[in-house]
Amino acid sequence: MRTITEHVVNPANDQLKITVVDEPGSGGAHHHYAIDCPSNEDVAVDIRFQNGPINEAGVNGLTQEVLLAIVADRLRSFQKGPFACKANACALTHIEEAQHWLQQRTLERMRRGVEGTHTV
Repeated sequence: MRTITEHVVNPANDQLKITVVDEPGSGGAHHHYAIDCPSNEDVAVDIRFQNGPINEAGVNGLTQEVLLAIVADRLRSFQKGPFACKANACALTHIEEAQHWLQQRTLERMRRGVEGTHTV
């Protein structure tokens, strides 16, 4: 197990501990993360990403696209309210760009007939 600390920037994030729970899979990525808040046991999240191609393993976890959609929705909401700012707008733009490129990767894999498999 290893701890991720790149989110630590303010007192709220200082309290949140992100742990990589598993070893990397065949693609080199981890699939299981735990987020704990030592000062509040009610704040605990277990994130499990898709593990294995869906054509072989079925849908068994989240994707990057799901988490990015949640963050994009949250930033759009802030931009409609009193916390709208340039930093949120810039972050949202880059998240939308990340979503675009992940979608392009998927569409390209679908065109080649390899989406949902380990085929590169």
